[in-house]
Amino acid sequence: MALSVDTPRAYEAGYVQSKNELPVKASTKIYEGAFVGDDASGYARGLVASDPFLGVAFRQADNSAGLAAALNVRLIERGAIEVDVTGVTGPGDVDETIYALDDGTLTIASGSGTAIGKVKRHVSGTKCVVAFEALSARSL
Repeated sequence: MALSVDTPRAYEAGYVQSKNELPVKASTKIYEGAFVGDDASGYARGLVASDPFLGVAFRQADNSAGLAAALNVRLIERGAIEVDVTGVTGPGDVDETIYALDDGTLTIASGSGTAIGKVKRHVSGTKCVVAFEALSARSL
């Protein structure tokens, strides 16, 4: 479900994290913990399925009343977070590709989602540790 409040994420310690700041789309609020996408014009917004993945919002960026690029969102481009993922059933899902359907929903079913990373470890139920990489943090 798309976020409507800040959702702090539990980042796994010791995993390499790459940070960045990118301009926010006009009239847009990005919540802390949101999966962030590129709106096809180079501006960050809460991810919409099929957006290029830019990272996870480290802090809220409220540009609701601003023009495009009036402020930047701080992003973590590479890391590992503990989250619920629809479709995960157990340890057999380790290494499965994870897709974001919006700024707060992850699934293992590709559909129209955006690939953001892989299951690193199953925790319990649908909760797992997901290793993620934004496009700019990937080697190619």
